[in-house]
Amino acid sequence: MQHRARDTKSDEIVALKKVRMDKEKDGIPISSLREITLLLRLRHPNIVELKEVVVGIFCVLYCCIFLYFLLQVKCIVLQLLRGLEYLHHNFIIHRFANKDVHKCCIFIDLLLFPPSAADFGLARMYGIPQQPMTPRVVTLWYRAPELLLGTKTQTTALDMWAVGCILAELLAHKPLLPGTSEIQQVDLIVQLLGTPNENIWPGFSQLPLIGQYSLRKQPYNNLKNKFTWLSDAGHRLLNLLFMYNPQRRATAKDCLESSYFKEKPLPCEPELMPTFPHHRNKRSAALAETHSKRSKV
Repeated sequence: MQHRARDTKSDEIVALKKVRMDKEKDGIPISSLREITLLLRLRHPNIVELKEVVVGIFCVLYCCIFLYFLLQVKCIVLQLLRGLEYLHHNFIIHRFANKDVHKCCIFIDLLLFPPSAADFGLARMYGIPQQPMTPRVVTLWYRAPELLLGTKTQTTALDMWAVGCILAELLAHKPLLPGTSEIQQVDLIVQLLGTPNENIWPGFSQLPLIGQYSLRKQPYNNLKNKFTWLSDAGHRLLNLLFMYNPQRRATAKDCLESSYFKEKPLPCEPELMPTFPHHRNKRSAALAETHSKRSKV
């Protein structure tokens, strides 16, 4: 649960994220402790900044705005990718945990410039050797096929599959793979991308849960039919994000170098993205002050 608030000392607009305690008997939930610990360590323009934790318990964050107000998909996705590149460089997997991009302020925080990745309740650090992690964490709609099929190894490729789902959702204005069960989720993926096999995904047939699914025979990749208006560069980016083989899936760095973000229409500057009046006024005041100083010189 989130609320908009104003810091009476700094006059900043912040978001209050309430930690649910109704089902807890032993104090603060472990996922909340993990989120707080990670956010206190991270400082990056595209990662939401945790200001403090206050009695209640509320996490005081820079505020967020519903993504359905946003028109510049490229700008949004670039901010998300920059945030993820920073996380992955610091050996953190986000493991996207919330369901509806349009209704939940989970990926991009746009009430303050610049946009920031948020919701770190299920984020985890990883290393070598890799340790087992809870498999059913990523929200079903954004869950990568290897996770659905029971992989024991969780890598940054999980986040990149989720980015593909988010990009596609923003382009289509509706969820791309809105499954209601794990079986249906796998079937939706196969309908969209075709049936995986050992040639395109080595080790696929050895995944722990493969025997629980009866995959339809579907030989075609239907992304181009789904997004007929998208450029070739856009299709290449989606296909790289939706690689069945996690080892071949695009990284955040790969995506940031994609020609999709360099062709017209170019992504708008983050400064031009919508914000609340409070932040627009602060920005205008700063620009006015700069202009005034130049006039005096």
